[in-house]
Amino acid sequence: MEIAGETQYGNTNRAFLQAMLGRSSMTFRESRSVIAAILNAENDGDQVRPEQVTEEMFDKLMGTAREAASLFDYEIRRTQHQVTKERVYAFVNTASDSQTQLATTFTHDELAFVKRALEAMFDKYNTPRMEVIALTDMQAVKLARPNRRESAVNRSEDEPTQSQATVDRGLKHSEVETVLENLVGGGWFEKSREGFYSLTPRALLELRPWLLGTFNYPDAEEGEWQRIKFCEACKDIVTVGVRCAEPDCIVRVHDICEEAFWRTRRDKKCPRCSREWAGKLYVGERAVTSTQAYQRGRRQSGGRRGNLADEVVQQSMADYEREDQEQ
Repeated sequence: MEIAGETQYGNTNRAFLQAMLGRSSMTFRESRSVIAAILNAENDGDQVRPEQVTEEMFDKLMGTAREAASLFDYEIRRTQHQVTKERVYAFVNTASDSQTQLATTFTHDELAFVKRALEAMFDKYNTPRMEVIALTDMQAVKLARPNRRESAVNRSEDEPTQSQATVDRGLKHSEVETVLENLVGGGWFEKSREGFYSLTPRALLELRPWLLGTFNYPDAEEGEWQRIKFCEACKDIVTVGVRCAEPDCIVRVHDICEEAFWRTRRDKKCPRCSREWAGKLYVGERAVTSTQAYQRGRRQSGGRRGNLADEVVQQSMADYEREDQEQ
């Protein structure tokens, strides 16, 4: 089974590029059935089984696709999934911003809800005490409608130049569920077994400029606490990982990078503040699910999650605010 490389571009390459466009992102595991189907469509002889597709074949097709995409204001960028460690290749539109791309899929009110969801992930549920960077169904439903302050700002901004039809009226609960399903189906959000929604590797790649511009301070001093932090090992954004035990320290490490990172160091101390590395303070949903309050609530409710996550986060936020006032 020969696959054309960078110097050749045939029907197989065209079909693979089209598949990438349709899916927006792909791993080698996901590609095997796709590549087998493409090869079988052009082959009248023996059929190719997905397990016969090799990483070498995948790399050749992906290399050619990346070269072709660059001619049309696209890039195919590579990252690693922060949980599965799989290599993920994702289409990134380099000509338009993320909100323009999302607007082709969602209505004005739905897009406003998506923005509120992202703000909740990276602001409300991302504090120095608890970096969840994710939200549950119940938390998402609470974002269905803009709060009064947001509504007033939207009206004052929109009325001089836009019709009242563009004002964010919010969504019904059933509409929130539909939008979340579409975000998962479209490869923007993923939902964990514990019921938390977080950004996919594709979304982190594509939304990176907007996320940094929205949630990080461009003039922040070196080492200053920022809402979006980067892995000390691979330098990619961390939404799932472990953190330094010092609340004001910005050092974070992906779970998938941690073993190799410490293997290269002489001691297990934070490389910035030199505090002993506990390895038991988490970034991501485990910031909630690893707490005694959450585990106790699960046991008392017979394993049902309900609104446990929301209760734990709200209590943590209240504790943090109280401690901050006392200081």
